[in-house]
Amino acid sequence: MCSHARITIAGLGPGAPGCITLGTWESLKASPRVLLRTGIHPVVDWLRQEGISFSTFDYIYEEETDFQKIYKRIAEEVLGEADKGEVLYAVPGHPLVAEESVRLVIEMAEKKGADIELLPAVSFLDALFIALRLDPGAGLQIIDGVRIDQKPPLPGRDAVITQIYSRLVASDIKISLLEIYPPEHQVTVIRGAGIPGEEIIESISLFELDRLSWLDHLTSLYVPAMKSEAKGAFGAGQACLFPLDPLVEILALLRGEGGCPWDREQDHRSLRPYLLEETYEVLEAIGEGAAAKICEELGDLLLQIVFHAQIAAENQNFDINAVVAGICEKMIRRHPHVFGSVSVKDSSEVLVNWEKIKAEERAGEITRGLLAGVSQSLPALMRAARLQEKAAGAGFDWPDYRGALAKTREETDELEAVITAGNTAEIEDELGDLLFSIVNLARLLGVEPETALSGTSVKFTRRFAHIEKMAGLSGRDFSSYTLAELDKWWEDAKKQEKI
Repeated sequence: MCSHARITIAGLGPGAPGCITLGTWESLKASPRVLLRTGIHPVVDWLRQEGISFSTFDYIYEEETDFQKIYKRIAEEVLGEADKGEVLYAVPGHPLVAEESVRLVIEMAEKKGADIELLPAVSFLDALFIALRLDPGAGLQIIDGVRIDQKPPLPGRDAVITQIYSRLVASDIKISLLEIYPPEHQVTVIRGAGIPGEEIIESISLFELDRLSWLDHLTSLYVPAMKSEAKGAFGAGQACLFPLDPLVEILALLRGEGGCPWDREQDHRSLRPYLLEETYEVLEAIGEGAAAKICEELGDLLLQIVFHAQIAAENQNFDINAVVAGICEKMIRRHPHVFGSVSVKDSSEVLVNWEKIKAEERAGEITRGLLAGVSQSLPALMRAARLQEKAAGAGFDWPDYRGALAKTREETDELEAVITAGNTAEIEDELGDLLFSIVNLARLLGVEPETALSGTSVKFTRRFAHIEKMAGLSGRDFSSYTLAELDKWWEDAKKQEKI
């Protein structure tokens, strides 16, 4: 393909001529060659009436049975036609909504250096939102029905299933959905959304999906979130629709005969670095506030938990059932204000009760100090905070932040004194005291010191990157700049953050 080849990609809207945008209409009239993914679309007859000449790729659908092969061939044909000159490739709806062929065209074109122009379009989803009065901002999943086995919907969120071409496809989709939803789950089938005289909307039970006779290429399925009630000691709540069994079975296979050599070699000790790493990656995702990343990282952390449980089960120590049962029993026992008759005024009383219950649980054990339960494996900053929380729970605490602030000033003075004396051991000791007092101040101010320091590290990295960028643009070696010059760029970075 020549690097000057040009492909315009447009959407024909959900089916009504009025949904074709002005820009797309002008391009359709002006383009020397118009290629349609399919001629089976309500607006196509109208295009013919308006004198738009085009060719379609419907013959590929007749020659291939696998959709991925169909889309790949269409993309190759579009690029082949673009070698001969400028083309406009038009698809139903919006070119970037549930259009695998467009994704492939863009991917192949970019590799070959062709110019791509995407025109705005009205999606079938826009018409569907209006027909069903849906607000996509409330959280909505868009699932390709042809690939639902690879990416099933999450039952706790509303979903729209696209590309329900026929009763056969609907049957496959129904089978996949019945693994997640009960047969009686109410769903809404919509055909020809937004097309005058062709729109059909019908609410049915999921098990009836493939019994409808009017399913075709204009059909989609709306599946409301499943709001189940988990009954039992916990009262009403969201039922867990995905038990741990599949993950437990995967680990068992990986650790079993013929499994993965690496997984089979691991033990509790060898997995420690991964458990720590996954924990910090969860914390990083939480810091970024990206829900999708938090979800993914929690899955990675859960994998580590199940991994350890599987190793223990193989050694006949305990299994994942014991892990879940143990924590459930503990949470019920330590929340008598929820599961029992105890009354509390606020969260501070909850913490007092928590420590009392833990003390009762340890009754009969060898007496240990109040701070013995704080793990020595925690990072130093986090461990200092937890030690102070424990001591504060026993009443050893400042009335408010003012005492802690005065203590940090005192520790700063002591550090300056030993720095002047030049005693390295004392400097380390006093610096530790200062850090400990700052952690205590953070606690009394309601700030998590680990989070605060992490945020500052991110901020420092961002500002230093600006200094490096400016130094690079100036063309001199970084080490040749004075501190004053570098500090000026640092201040510039701070100002940019406030804009």
